[in-house]
Amino acid sequence: MINPIEEIKNRLDIVDVVGSYIKLQKAGINYRGLCPFHSEKKPSFFVSPSRQIWHCFGACSEGGDIFKFVMKIEGVEFGDALRILAKKAGVELKTESPELRTQRQRLYEICELTTMFFEKQLDGNKKGKEAREYLFNRNINKESLKKWRIGYSPESWSGLSDFLIGKGYKREEVEKTGLAIKKENGGWYDRFRGRIMFPISDSNSQIIGFTGRVFGDKNTETAKYINTPNTLLYDKSCVLYGLDKAKMAIRKNNQSILVEGQVDVIMSHQAGEENIVATSGTALTATQLGFLKRYSDNLIIAFDTDIAGDSATKKGIDLAQESGFNIRVITMPEGSDPADVISAKPSDWNELIKNACSILEFYFESAFSKFDAETPEGKKDISKILLPALKRIPNKIEQSYWIQELAKKLKVRSGDIDAELKKCSISNINQPQNEDIKQKEKPIKSRKEMLEQRVISLILNFPEKINLVEDDYFQYFSQKARDILADFKKDPNPEKKDLKEMNYLFINNGEYEENIDVEEEINVCLSDIKQGVIKKELDEISLEIKKNEDEKKIKKVDDLIQKFNQLTIELTKKNG
Repeated sequence: MINPIEEIKNRLDIVDVVGSYIKLQKAGINYRGLCPFHSEKKPSFFVSPSRQIWHCFGACSEGGDIFKFVMKIEGVEFGDALRILAKKAGVELKTESPELRTQRQRLYEICELTTMFFEKQLDGNKKGKEAREYLFNRNINKESLKKWRIGYSPESWSGLSDFLIGKGYKREEVEKTGLAIKKENGGWYDRFRGRIMFPISDSNSQIIGFTGRVFGDKNTETAKYINTPNTLLYDKSCVLYGLDKAKMAIRKNNQSILVEGQVDVIMSHQAGEENIVATSGTALTATQLGFLKRYSDNLIIAFDTDIAGDSATKKGIDLAQESGFNIRVITMPEGSDPADVISAKPSDWNELIKNACSILEFYFESAFSKFDAETPEGKKDISKILLPALKRIPNKIEQSYWIQELAKKLKVRSGDIDAELKKCSISNINQPQNEDIKQKEKPIKSRKEMLEQRVISLILNFPEKINLVEDDYFQYFSQKARDILADFKKDPNPEKKDLKEMNYLFINNGEYEENIDVEEEINVCLSDIKQGVIKKELDEISLEIKKNEDEKKIKKVDDLIQKFNQLTIELTKKNG
């Protein structure tokens, strides 16, 4: 019987698996993208479909197979990664060993059973049917109820817990999912009672938590929404509601829409706009932005709160701006949220998305509407709001444009704005949370380095061409490249090479096409490397000849001229 691990590897392509999490672009015979494990602006993360491995050649230097990738990006153990990939591959895992049935897996099972329990209550419970009618009255249709697995938690103090205990789970496990609360006297009661239930999924559509919403005639002191607390599975700062269903649409549309509520997301999907997600009772965090950036750098924000005035919301937007997102804002009609707009007229929601303005346009409009730009005090107050926003713009050309716009509107010189901008400081509290390693600026590679890497990349992809690199060429390569080529000549099998040396397999692969004449390409690179080295040496000898002529060292000059002539002959041979 085939090993399930091997069966999964046979059925899944690493490009498809990794590509479901991050945006990949073709680079020769490989793929590359921005590393999801550290912050970077230039792609250093590469995937090799021929070897079914991935590797980052940036700050984190991580690498491995599909299992290692899922373990790291989902923050799970091997058994959980195995289940995630088995589900994607359609492989049934029959083994119930302790290694595969982890504590985390039992919690996943509890959340799944709970979702099914709540769905059943929405259909069979009297109060559940009332909840169902309430949802219909809010224009949430049957298809959405099924798609989002919306349910109802009964009024009973222990109905859910008793159900789960009957399925073989312990009360302590139910408590660990956040579904039950332990009393001081040692008993337990259900956290969610008499509420419409919205399951929250991770990016693999596994249920990890819930939001419960009151409906009907409830005590006004009762919280409208309550959420699962942080658990082993659920961390509200790391979750975006609907991301599992929106990620492909985000990539396709090259933009994500961020809203505040689950119903906003559900209604937007009904209206045909599926590239939408919601925060889960938290301000926008670096981790959430990191998830969105895997799929697109373009972000539209549609909050019904005062974006410019709410400090927590403003902080999240500042963080997105510093992270390099292109941000636009939907100005909601007063007193309305996206769900209200869609419920009244779905086409109005589509229009609002099309007419979203840039974040700087939004800030300008907000600041100038609050203060009088004709008075010195008003100019000062406006600049206090706008200068930090301008300071956060990473692109200097874009920043220069907005400096000129502000100067024009305030009727002052752009130089004065520039001077004040230099005085303006912004805190670094918004640095991405996973950026423990600060990337250093990498030096620009010389042409010789790039040619060396191209030669070795071609050789590693086409090992039968190793004999084109004759021993005479070795003297023109750097020591590192020389060592790799010499080692490869002894054993031309790239599968046995150290992964750290495999950077030559990937770097610059995007510079040539798959249908090139590999032999000609290698020969041209070898020729250029040799020519470059000789020309550099000729330049150095020319300087030495001039220096020794000035110092009247005739013998030294003759020796240098002889060497110069020999190299010139070698160069002529090369060009011939």
